[in-house]
Amino acid sequence: MEPLRDNQDLKTYIACIVRTMATSGSQIFAFSGILQSSGDTRTNADLTDYALGLSGKESGQRVCYVPTAVGDSPVAVQAKSKEFAELRPDVAFSVLTLFNQPNVPDIRDHLLTQDVILVEGGSVANLMAVWRVHGVDKVMRECWQNGVVLAGASAGSICWHTGGPTDSFGDTLAPFDQGLGLLPFSNGVHDDFRDQPRKEAYRGMVASKTLGGGYATEDGVGLHYVGTKMNEAVSIRAGARAWTVQPTSDCGYLEEAITPRLI
Repeated sequence: MEPLRDNQDLKTYIACIVRTMATSGSQIFAFSGILQSSGDTRTNADLTDYALGLSGKESGQRVCYVPTAVGDSPVAVQAKSKEFAELRPDVAFSVLTLFNQPNVPDIRDHLLTQDVILVEGGSVANLMAVWRVHGVDKVMRECWQNGVVLAGASAGSICWHTGGPTDSFGDTLAPFDQGLGLLPFSNGVHDDFRDQPRKEAYRGMVASKTLGGGYATEDGVGLHYVGTKMNEAVSIRAGARAWTVQPTSDCGYLEEAITPRLI
């Protein structure tokens, strides 16, 4: 940690120490959200609740929502703020926006004092580019090392990994390999999405070694990592699965289904 500069740095330092003592180490919850259908009784808010529970607190968590991947859309911010106000009024909810300039005086201080950071889906390529310009990539690593739970869906899932398939560059899925790399795996999201060949594209990229081996999640499934180890897969949809996908020596791939715990 950098030398303490002032009282705010001291508060940040104390928060980091307390959080690290209260939790089980560096944690990431990376998930594929769902578009609710008539058959779904659970929502993405249930996956968010799981992430909040990883903080070690039953209530009153400090949560920062980061909508960079959707260009800090006011609609997204309003919707998420409404969701927390209605479903989790106990949470100390905040938002970090970066367009046209950061909305907090010190990004590092703000993020390091959170219990959970929740990253919105959208364009993972734009997300990482903007984060790097503002130094958020380095701050996220520091948060992870100091026990802040990092969580997110879609682009907010891929970003913690080395990369994954993305439609950030056009309608055709393309490999993205500029993730934060906190987790040494690639990540395929929305693996069962019918409108795009995400399942086939991810496995093809792994087989060709364009992307390294990793994990894929179907909609409603999340992966909980402790350190760099995948601790468990959870789901809000019965029958939904996660997958490990690894390259083989003959330019193919080997996949294995993971049955998640229903939450």
